[in-house]
Amino acid sequence: MIPVQRRCLLWLFLGGVLASAQTLRVMSFNVRYPAKTDGPNRWELRRDLLVETIREKAPDLIGTQELYYEQGEYIVSKLPDYVWFGISRRGTREDEHMGVFYRKDRLRLLDSGNFWLSETPETPGSMSWGINLPRMVTWGLFELHQGGMRFYFYNTHLPHRREDHAARMNAARLIVERIRQLDSGVPFIMTGDFNAPAGGEVYQVFAGLLEDAWSRAQRRVGPECTFGGFKGLTDGARIDWILFRGPFRVLEAETVTRNWDGRYPSDHYPVFAVLEWTGR
Repeated sequence: MIPVQRRCLLWLFLGGVLASAQTLRVMSFNVRYPAKTDGPNRWELRRDLLVETIREKAPDLIGTQELYYEQGEYIVSKLPDYVWFGISRRGTREDEHMGVFYRKDRLRLLDSGNFWLSETPETPGSMSWGINLPRMVTWGLFELHQGGMRFYFYNTHLPHRREDHAARMNAARLIVERIRQLDSGVPFIMTGDFNAPAGGEVYQVFAGLLEDAWSRAQRRVGPECTFGGFKGLTDGARIDWILFRGPFRVLEAETVTRNWDGRYPSDHYPVFAVLEWTGR
């Protein structure tokens, strides 16, 4: 039996280790733009469920897709612990944003920017490879208030049409090229709606450089399918991913299927992961 004094010291030591462990709660959420044709699933009827879904999972960081400015402002009005940034794919406040939300009590934004998934990435609204809508990345360099860990964050939404496969491949290669230009000693996290199945060709472009939170998680909850179509579908591909590079252990990953009597916050399920920084 361990003497009482030694047991006390052991518990103090373990308590200190647990208290010093740094975790980061990350969410990727295609929020579905406020389409007037969505009928019972239109934004005004699901926005409070979307807010409650975020509140319940309490992510430190959220990468959104299909976000309109009015939606971003509504979310932070109801969740004042968060702030958000981003411009639209047109380079304005009109149209879809890759809006990034973060808890201001947990994270400090050190730098941020945007680039477009085209042959002219610095040109707002630019398009290449036959796509019909501009696609982009919004990024940030963050620092945790506690402990000072810094990491880069990318958030994106790849082209959606069946005929856009080559464009998705080119967009993925461009993103990888940009990641390789970052300091390899700084951890990296990416969220997005990739409009391509996990394990497929687009996924493989990233696989040599980044790890998949879902695949690496010690605990997984929910279906692999991430597009529910407002119907609770679970038979489909995992097209929304959280990818990372660096000294993280993935404690859990979840496809969040929360709903109110069959009403869902979006046509996509948000995906969520808890990353623990191991420091190694």
